[in-house]
Amino acid sequence: MKSIIGSLYLSNRLLIALGCNVGLFILGFVYIAVFALAKVCFLIILAILVVDLILLYAKKHAISGIRTTPEKFSNGDQNEIKVSVTNNYGFKTWIKIIDEFPVQFQFRDTEFDIVLPANETDEFCYDLRPTERGEYHFGKMNCFVRSPLGLVARRHVVAKEQMVPVYPSFLQLRKYELLAISDRLTEVGVKKIRKIGQNTEFDQIRDYVRGDDYRTINWKATARRGDLMVNQYQDEKSQSIYSLVDKGRAMKMPFDGLTLVDYAINASLVMSNIAINKDDKAGLITFSNRIGSIIKDSNRKIQMHSIMEALYSQQTRFQESDFGRLYRNIKWNITRRSLLMLYTNFESLVALQRQIKYLRAIAKDHLLVVVFFENTELKELTESHATSTEGIYARTIAEKFTYEKKMIVKELQKYGIHSILTTPENLTISSINKYLELKSRGMI
Repeated sequence: MKSIIGSLYLSNRLLIALGCNVGLFILGFVYIAVFALAKVCFLIILAILVVDLILLYAKKHAISGIRTTPEKFSNGDQNEIKVSVTNNYGFKTWIKIIDEFPVQFQFRDTEFDIVLPANETDEFCYDLRPTERGEYHFGKMNCFVRSPLGLVARRHVVAKEQMVPVYPSFLQLRKYELLAISDRLTEVGVKKIRKIGQNTEFDQIRDYVRGDDYRTINWKATARRGDLMVNQYQDEKSQSIYSLVDKGRAMKMPFDGLTLVDYAINASLVMSNIAINKDDKAGLITFSNRIGSIIKDSNRKIQMHSIMEALYSQQTRFQESDFGRLYRNIKWNITRRSLLMLYTNFESLVALQRQIKYLRAIAKDHLLVVVFFENTELKELTESHATSTEGIYARTIAEKFTYEKKMIVKELQKYGIHSILTTPENLTISSINKYLELKSRGMI
C-alpha cells in the first residue's frame, strides 16, 4: 500500500471533476434534485477512479525504459542522449517523462510527453552541452503514466542513477583529425599555406614529373639513368610541440559558458593530435602559481590518451601564475629546441611587462608562441554608437583596453616572440594555422 501511495499522482482531470461535483453539492443545499444528482456523479467518479487504479496497477512492471548515454561527454559540445520507453500495458498510455539531469545543468522544467499504443516502444533523443569538466551524475528517469480514463497517474522509475565523466572536447578532436586525414582542413578555416624555402630532410630520388621544381634535379642520377631525375624531400619529422596551459586567475574568465582555460584545453588537445598526425611529438605542461601536469613529448599511440587524461582533471586557480617557475621548469625538462604554444591571457600591457623577462628567456632556447584572447564584449562595445555621456565614457574605456591588446602584440614582436590574438571560439583554428605556418617556413 505504501508503494502505491508513493507512486500515485492525481491528474487535473480528476481535480476538475471533483471541483464540479463539490459545486453540485453546494447547489444541492438549495435544490434537492441537484443534491441527488451530485451524489450520483460522485459515485460515478469514484467508480471510474477505482477502474483507473486497477488498470494502472494491474501489472507491476508495466513501463520499462533505458537511458543510453556516451561513455563520456565532450566538453563544450552537444552530446546526444537516447531514451527508449516500452509500454507493456494492454491499452494506449499517455506518458510524461522527467529525467533527473546532473545539477551542473540546472534544468528544472524539462519534460517529454509521448503517447504509446499497447505493447509498443518509442525512442527519442535529446542533447546536453556541458560547460565544465568533471563528473556529471544523472538521477532517476521518472515516467508518469495515464490510462485513457486519465483520472490519476502512476509513476514508474525506469532508469537508475548514472555517472558520466566530462572530458575535454574529443568530438572537436575527432572532427579535425578526420579533416586532416582527408586533407580538408580548409573547410573549417585552416589556411592552405605555401611552403617557403626548401625542406632539408631528404626522402628519395624519383623520376621527373612535369611541374617539379627544376632546382631539385639530381644531375648525377640523370646522367646515369639518361632520364631526368629529381630529389624528393619531406617535412622534417619528430619536432617537439609543447602546449603550455595557464590555469591562473586570468584564465577564469567565462565566454559562452566555458572558461578561457577550457578553450585552451580543447585547443591544446586538437593541436597535440594534429602534431602527432604530422609525425611530430606532442607534450604538455600546465601551470599556475605552481606547476601542474607534465607530459614529456612523444608521438606514441598512447600519447593522446595520456594528454586527455591529464587535461581532464585540470582546474583553474585564483592565484597569479608564476612564469618564473614555468621558465625554470622548461629549462630543466625541455632540453631540445621545441615549439611552445603558451595559452594564457594578458588584459593589459602592464600585466605583460611583469612577465616579459621570463618570456624572453624562454624564447632564447625555444620557438615561443604566446596565445591570448580578444575580449569580444569590449569589441562590440567599441563598435556601438554612444548616445550619452556614460556611453561615451564606456566606449572610450573599451577602446583603451582593445588598443592595449594590440600593443601587447607589438611588444612581443619587438623581442621576436610570435603571438596569436584571437577570439575564444576561433582559438583552435588560429593555433593550427600558426603551427602549419611555422612548420612550412622551416622554423621548427
